[in-house]
Amino acid sequence: MVATREVTYDADGLVMVGHMARPDGAGPWPTVLIGHDGIGLDDFQRRRADHLAERGYLALAMDYHGGRWFGGAPEAMLERVLPLIGDPDRMRAVGHAALDVLLAEPGADPSRLAALGYGAGGSVVLELTRAGVPFRGVAVVHPGLPPARVEDWAAVGATFLLATGSEDPLCTPDQVLAFTAAWQEARVDWRVHIYGGAQHAFWAAPTHSDGSPAEGTTHAMPTVPGVAHHPAHTARAWRAVLDLLDETIGELSPAPSGRR
Repeated sequence: MVATREVTYDADGLVMVGHMARPDGAGPWPTVLIGHDGIGLDDFQRRRADHLAERGYLALAMDYHGGRWFGGAPEAMLERVLPLIGDPDRMRAVGHAALDVLLAEPGADPSRLAALGYGAGGSVVLELTRAGVPFRGVAVVHPGLPPARVEDWAAVGATFLLATGSEDPLCTPDQVLAFTAAWQEARVDWRVHIYGGAQHAFWAAPTHSDGSPAEGTTHAMPTVPGVAHHPAHTARAWRAVLDLLDETIGELSPAPSGRR
């Protein structure tokens, strides 16, 4: 039976409020750090952590907004997010703070470590990866991409999944092609899924201001331009994430000594 709880920790001058999900049993378990989208930690990422725990992964959905959720307040969200993703040291600091909490959890297996990030949370886990955190698998969904420098990835041993929509104005296929060219030159093990017709944050289902579901694919609350829900691609992207985790740290993964 999965056990979940709220975890608090200090980072970036704030008290962060993350979501820990533990599988049944004593471990050790393959371990996954989850970074939320710029809007904040919400039930979608909490459910990702819970689903992973059901599959035998220990997961922490981190927080980098001090418990705040910016639903319906895109200007306030951008005021918080843009300075953060413009400062690699800050991103690494908030990511490391969450990672320390995750790895201190009894049953965490640091030799089978992976990361999953959405939007700005994808930027955070990419920064951790290029700073040397030994993730074996990294999945990023419509992330903000860092500069495409070959030297940043030459020593990275992770296997990557990068997923985005063909109509995403913030993580476009052209940007992805330029970025993955650096990965290719660095001999990184990578894959890309581009979902036709999907826009930014295509996984985020519309809600009313009270949090209740809204019909259709158009968001009822104000958001940044270029955001729309795509249910089919949401399910497809999640299957791709699970495939990556199963391959790199799950039952299908090689022994840790087999990593390059």
